[in-house]
Amino acid sequence: MRAACYERTGPAADVFRVEDVLVPAPGRGEVRVAVAFSGVNPSDVKTRAGARGGDLPFARIVPHSDGSGTVEAVGEGVDSGRVGERVWLWNAAWGRPYGTAADYVVLPAEQAVPLPDGASLETGACLGIQALTAYHAVHCHGGVEGQRMLIAGGAGAVGHSAIQIARVAGAAQIIASVSSEDKASIATAAGADTTIDYRREDVAARIGALTGGTGVDRVIEVALASNIGIDLQAVRRDGLIVAYGSDGPEVTIPFFPAILDNLQLQFFIVYNLDQTARRRAIDGVNRLLEQHVLQPRIGEILSLEDVAVAHQRVESGAASGNVLLRVGSWSRESVFT
Repeated sequence: MRAACYERTGPAADVFRVEDVLVPAPGRGEVRVAVAFSGVNPSDVKTRAGARGGDLPFARIVPHSDGSGTVEAVGEGVDSGRVGERVWLWNAAWGRPYGTAADYVVLPAEQAVPLPDGASLETGACLGIQALTAYHAVHCHGGVEGQRMLIAGGAGAVGHSAIQIARVAGAAQIIASVSSEDKASIATAAGADTTIDYRREDVAARIGALTGGTGVDRVIEVALASNIGIDLQAVRRDGLIVAYGSDGPEVTIPFFPAILDNLQLQFFIVYNLDQTARRRAIDGVNRLLEQHVLQPRIGEILSLEDVAVAHQRVESGAASGNVLLRVGSWSRESVFT
């Protein structure tokens, strides 16, 4: 089978190669999935680039935690009725050397989630990180029903899904920050009531005007290092800042404004959600797919051989929406025993 892989960190064009490797066999409690689409996320790009350290945890890495496809074989202890099932995948490459950037991937059966009828395999490859992050950010700490909220980066993959999820969850007012008119249109189409161009406007001042000086109940933040000052001004007393991402490794928090307003700051990474939160998010995302109200935005679909280009597109921020690799072609000649 084909697999995109690297054995050292560095620029995508320098370290990636696509080569033939043996098809893995599922072990006990595992399934083998014939991958249709592999999702490229910022975390995949950062790991490959060495942003989290130059030492790789494995000698060879086949990247990408998100993907979709069809269950092609099952290991001992897994219902054989799952063969042929369309699935979406999560954490495929988290703590593991082999992710979805290959014709086949083997992983624990619970990490292959049945994809609802009517949801495309392309959509399925956008769920494991992006949609689950958005769902948890919206629903943690009691959810957003009746709340005013700011979603930073409302045209990004997580922000776009968070707008849709918050709308269905009963948010009273959804404000999205964006960086251009085109991105404002994307956020508005997803369900944002108002957009603020953070490159041209004073975000905190606009939010004050939009909320009668009260501030929002909740901020969902993608770039905490740059935006913490804005967030502290934008959120109301006793409000909540939910941070799932940062554009810098260190965040300086003005202590007295935060403590005087009794603010909460929630950090989380979707890879490490506990079992209860994970189950709630998976079930919630599938329910929204069944209701046809969650539609992740797909920016580009490239071939597996263009994996380096896909990483460059995500790394540069040039793609508006999720970047996917089309896999869906494989050889069955070599199988691990």
